[in-house]
Amino acid sequence: MLLNPFCPFGAAKVLALKATVLLLLTLLIKSRVQIATGSAIGIGLLLLQTLVFLAVSGGLVVAAGGAAFVATQQRRSAAA
Repeated sequence: MLLNPFCPFGAAKVLALKATVLLLLTLLIKSRVQIATGSAIGIGLLLLQTLVFLAVSGGLVVAAGGAAFVATQQRRSAAA
């Protein structure tokens, strides 16, 4: 039986292909984890933005109500 002199090159090609597939699978899993983490961070930031918006709009309503109350009190005291 004769040995094929190109056999080590064939084995190197197969090992390189396996290493490439393993690397690509690792990168795919890593990107899926980053997408999930990014989505969680995005949802958290959206929730924070909504809460800040509600707090600011509530503060504006209170300020407008206070201004209307002060204006009403000044009119009553000026009329009396």
